[in-house]
Amino acid sequence: QVQLVESGGGLVQAGESLKLSCTASGGISKFGAMGWYRQTPGRQREMVAMLSSSGTPTYRDSIKGRFTISRDSAKDTLYLEMNSLKPDDTGVYTCNSIFPPQAWGQGTQVTVSS
Repeated sequence: QVQLVESGGGLVQAGESLKLSCTASGGISKFGAMGWYRQTPGRQREMVAMLSSSGTPTYRDSIKGRFTISRDSAKDTLYLEMNSLKPDDTGVYTCNSIFPPQAWGQGTQVTVSS
């Protein structure tokens, strides 16, 4: 079973930035499209950004222009650069392969205060 590990979260004030990292046991090079998701208590997990197998990114409207999803093949890591963070960005961020999805990792907590 693939183990996904997210890191880089933290507590920041609105307007600040964070960079999240995603790695997997055995690496992520074997995955095609990948995405970043977030979840808050009482709400379903939602995709915030996706990177296609060809390297084309797509974003949820609420974060478009503020977040950047990227993949570093040399480091075998998926990233989510988050700028101009807002309180509504608060949540547990997870990464995953789009298809087939793997078991969810623990995620990394992002908390944005106003």
